[in-house]
Amino acid sequence: MHLSPEFLTVAMFCTLIVTIVLGHPLAYTLAGVATLFGLIDNGFNVPGLFDLFVNNTWGLMNNYVLVAVPLFIFMAQLLDSSKVAEQLFEALYIVLGGIKGGLGLAVVVVCTVFAATTGIIGASVVAMGLLAAPALMQKGYQKELSSGIICAAGTLGILIPPSIMMVVYGGLTGLKETSVGNLFAGAVFPGLILSGLYFAYVTLRCNLNPKLGPAISKEEAGKWSTKQKWTMTLKSLIPPLALIFLVMGTILFGVATPTEAAGLGATGAFLLAVANRAFSWEVLKKASFSTLRTTAMVMMLFIGGKMFSTVFLSMGGGDVVADLLIGGGLSKWTALLIMMLIVFIMGMFIDWAAILMVTVPIFMPIALELGFDPLWFSILMCVNLQTSFLTPPFGYALFYFAGVAPKGYTMSHIYRGIMPFVILQLVGLILIVVFPQLATWLPQFFFSH
Repeated sequence: MHLSPEFLTVAMFCTLIVTIVLGHPLAYTLAGVATLFGLIDNGFNVPGLFDLFVNNTWGLMNNYVLVAVPLFIFMAQLLDSSKVAEQLFEALYIVLGGIKGGLGLAVVVVCTVFAATTGIIGASVVAMGLLAAPALMQKGYQKELSSGIICAAGTLGILIPPSIMMVVYGGLTGLKETSVGNLFAGAVFPGLILSGLYFAYVTLRCNLNPKLGPAISKEEAGKWSTKQKWTMTLKSLIPPLALIFLVMGTILFGVATPTEAAGLGATGAFLLAVANRAFSWEVLKKASFSTLRTTAMVMMLFIGGKMFSTVFLSMGGGDVVADLLIGGGLSKWTALLIMMLIVFIMGMFIDWAAILMVTVPIFMPIALELGFDPLWFSILMCVNLQTSFLTPPFGYALFYFAGVAPKGYTMSHIYRGIMPFVILQLVGLILIVVFPQLATWLPQFFFSH
């Protein structure tokens, strides 16, 4: 009996959801569901399904751009040990601490700078959880606001380039418009807009209710002269800014490919660690093993996701979704809203890499059919995916922070704290929909010649 593509599509997604809820590892869940439905669809032709998997997985893994993934991860690991974020926070603690909400603003600035040097959000959230959370707690900041600031600002690293998510996305589409260089350039303004929204929100709330984020005492703030404050800030800002220019500057000015820039970034992070006397063989060993583990996890998700999307498309699932969104008489904006809603809801339960693997092969052809700019649509997807780190029940940033937060923080504080920031992320998404130039102007400026 031949089952219809519509039935298989619904059954495949329902099976995926059930297996994820049961708590099985995501990469193996995707691969297992793909294998089961691939066999059902092709009449249990095992060699045929094996050939399909091998050919498609080889095509993905043969992508030169993916070499940047372990290099950017290694760069993040070395930066984490080089104490760059720690030095910058200490300087901004003194510079901004004297104003209402100043320590919260310092966290936003540090996370924004740190995001532009590394694409790993775990490093930012954990570093700020260890550095800033005790200071915020000691100065009387509301626990909800503190946890919201750290979790939300810590997730900027997945959007502000260089971002692992952009590298993965560029490797998946194979389109010239959504090359890694274009994605990096397109994400700069959206990332800074989100950072600006967080900054404005913290400033507004703490000025309306100073008890939420009191300033440090005048005595403590007055220990340092203006000249000393400037010196400390510049001294702590110049190294990460130099690293940002080394990576992003070489890509935007066409000097290096993203993969080559990742190598330069890893070298720059190594030199920073040496300059800060934070490098040792133990640090190198730890960074190397962490890079190996994270890269292996990402690559296994690639393979599982590729197997899932290959079977899904081969059995006609892509056509079913396309007919539903395009052939159902919906306007293109309604179709866009449905796609963004699907990504947002999936982000509550599934890892960002798996969401990309499942949705990009299905949604990108639909977006092109609807006449959307592929780069603009891709940036919308990536901004939307940033919410997946904050949305309960499985927001990764929430658990990263909970693991290092000082005693006194509960999951209830964290969940309540992140809600306003999820809304701000959605505001950022709407701004990019209304003003598409926010995502397209910079890539056109650098790469359209």
